[in-house]
Amino acid sequence: MTIEIWLTYLATVLAFMVTPGPSHLLMLSNSMTHGFKRSLATAAGDLTANALQMAAAGLGLAAVLVASQHALAIVKWLGVAYLLWMGLRMWRQASHASSKAGAAASASLKTLWGQGFLTSAANPKAVVFFAALFPQFIEPGLPFWPQFLILSVTYLIVDGMFLSSYGIGASWIASKLKVNASAMVHRIGSAFLIGAALMLGLKTLRDTV
Repeated sequence: MTIEIWLTYLATVLAFMVTPGPSHLLMLSNSMTHGFKRSLATAAGDLTANALQMAAAGLGLAAVLVASQHALAIVKWLGVAYLLWMGLRMWRQASHASSKAGAAASASLKTLWGQGFLTSAANPKAVVFFAALFPQFIEPGLPFWPQFLILSVTYLIVDGMFLSSYGIGASWIASKLKVNASAMVHRIGSAFLIGAALMLGLKTLRDTV
């Protein structure tokens, strides 16, 4: 793979990342309510799901997912319901939030990781996306897997940087609020979660029309 091809691919990924998706909104929510360091578990969950989706694409499973439309719809709607439930629960808990420290302790790292993983895994068509994107930048005359690995790692690094940027920004905003304003932090985080759920729901509806 030449440096020119890699730079073109990098520009494509950056352009794709400019518009925040459900995972970015989830990162905003968790960073604002649990702190940036703890929200890194959410980013790790998202990137884990992405890595598995890339592996599936590389192993040729995209065709299987395309053929199983009902399975796709079920997984995606489960993801929508999960995010919506989390958002509504956070909104109800807002009135009981007494401090940011209390909010930070309300979710384990395992839970935060699971939220990131499920949000990303709720879009199984990402496998198809990776299967369609990567071949555009793979040179047929060169070994496949080294190029595939470069493309995958590049995507994960860029996605991780964007997730971290969103998380740092949300954490900074939360730190500027008064300690007794944690209820507001919860409600803002809840709005991000519900927004992520609605975004996934609209994407699912468009895919089924």
